[in-house]
Amino acid sequence: MAIAESSGTVSTSSMDSWQDRKRFLWLVALVMPLLPFVAIGMFSWSGQGVWLWIGPIVILGLVPIIDLLAGLDQSNPPDHIIESLEQDRYYRWITYLFLPVQYAGFVTAFAFIALGDLSVANKIGLAITVGFIGGIGINTAHELGHKKESHERWLAKIALAQSCYGHFYIEHNRGHHVRVATPADPASSRVGENFYQFWPRTVMGSLRSAWRLESQRLARRGQHPFRIGNDVLNSWLMTAVLWAVMMIWLGVGIFPYLILQALIAITLLEAVNYLEHYGMLRHIVGVPGKERHERVDPTHSWNSNNIATNVLLYHLQRHSDHHSAPTRRYQSLRDYAESPALPTGYAGMILLSLVPFAWRRVMDPRVAAHFAGDMSRANISPRKRDRIVAAWGYQDASTILAREALATKVSSSKNVAANEYRCPSCDFRYVVEHGDAREGFPAGTTWQSIPETWCCPDCGVRDKIDFVPVFVAGR
Repeated sequence: MAIAESSGTVSTSSMDSWQDRKRFLWLVALVMPLLPFVAIGMFSWSGQGVWLWIGPIVILGLVPIIDLLAGLDQSNPPDHIIESLEQDRYYRWITYLFLPVQYAGFVTAFAFIALGDLSVANKIGLAITVGFIGGIGINTAHELGHKKESHERWLAKIALAQSCYGHFYIEHNRGHHVRVATPADPASSRVGENFYQFWPRTVMGSLRSAWRLESQRLARRGQHPFRIGNDVLNSWLMTAVLWAVMMIWLGVGIFPYLILQALIAITLLEAVNYLEHYGMLRHIVGVPGKERHERVDPTHSWNSNNIATNVLLYHLQRHSDHHSAPTRRYQSLRDYAESPALPTGYAGMILLSLVPFAWRRVMDPRVAAHFAGDMSRANISPRKRDRIVAAWGYQDASTILAREALATKVSSSKNVAANEYRCPSCDFRYVVEHGDAREGFPAGTTWQSIPETWCCPDCGVRDKIDFVPVFVAGR
């Protein structure tokens, strides 16, 4: 049964008694990492190798059906409850507990691959199941990696070690969130680009971007990038140690299956990336000499309120609010009426993305409708742009230019000598007296000395120019 959308008008008494109706449903997320144990147990009992393929069967077969049957959940928590909801540690422990279950399944499955009497096909099936759990583990890392607490960021790196995708921690937070829905973002897919074309572009582009971002950060500190403090290198080192220990224990014969499960996890992640911003484009606004991409808003991400996939992925499908407030915890993410909606949940959309002609038939009309029939305003594959625009039509160029002439209000904070500068999105503070050693700014580094291209290191949403000056007495 669908969960009804909450009314826009809520009485004080009902707000005071508001409860998260999904509070215990979130525990379903901890069922997924148990699938390797179910696979091994049912195979041992029945002798049927199909059980070892339970990961893709459940995630791409059963979950899309449940999404359709369970319906939508468009309810939002009242504004006044957000702060207390964010502080409820019950929700944090659900994400924390995912990791030990994830790695218990990983170790058990690979021991069974190495020591059990399995055919090659059965070993492949179990490795693929582990890979699907690793993909969901990347999503858990995504939730943890956005938080300000250092221990949660380290837990994110641990979750990523299984799939050898630790650089995602850097590129997603500091790259994708800054460039999302622009042609420069390797994780934003384009109209006319199928998933098989997107995969190599996003995988290689994300890797290059992560390395460049860390190199720039370390260069500001006067350090070369080949050091343990490089978050790209230390995350890969975690994978190397994990895989080496597994091969010392179980033999090098498991190496191909380690590679296979990592590729499956990466592909599952990038399939989600493919559908989250397909065709979305932030346009250039601002007065001459101060042009910039318009700020991220709820119209730049595809959303889905299908409840089954949402509880499995910690509200990842409420992607618009996540990009507006990346440090917000999953239980507090809200639905926006203006956000473009996918026809079903992520699990079903991943299946659709694997069939390019079906994907285009379903999604391209939705992209055109989002831009009021003007496909020229979408993020389009450059080599196909002329053909796609000709097929879908476009508005007169003067109309487009008139809309884009709406200038972005540019803050004058860079010209104000204040004690502190605050990010208006996540409340990150840059204190001139303390600087920011991690970002490469020694104590006393003035605001004017910080590069204009620098953005908030916590949320990645606001550029330097957006920061608000704060004057603190006594400094």
